[in-house]
This record gives sequence, C-alpha cells and structure tokens, in this order.
Amino acid sequence: MRGTATMSLIGLMALTSAILAGATIWLLLTDPVGVAGAFQEGEVSPLVSVLARALVDALSSLLQYL
Repeated sequence: MRGTATMSLIGLMALTSAILAGATIWLLLTDPVGVAGAFQEGEVSPLVSVLARALVDALSSLLQYL
C-alpha cells in the first residue's frame, strides 16, 4: 500500500511538471514580450501571473469548446 501511494505521488508530480513545462513553452511562443520583461526585471511574480493568465485563457477556451 505504501508503494502505491508513493507511485501515485510521483506520477502526480510528473504530470504537474509536464503541464508546467508545456505551459511555459507555450507561453514563450505566444507571449515572448511578457516573458522577456519578466526575465529582464529578474522577478518571478510577473512570469507567474502571465503564466497563470495563459493557463486560465487556455482552460476557458477548452471549456467553451466542450
């Protein structure tokens, strides 16, 4: 039972990492100015807010499609 919980946790972490990596690449392709501005300022919060906005937009588009 302990091994199953560990594998589930590892799988969840891998899925979360893959989603964040894909969203970051997608954000880099769709909003390079926002990403460049965040890197230039050296702060993570603008990048996180732009990434969150992109994820919300993608999710709302997906829900409208369904």
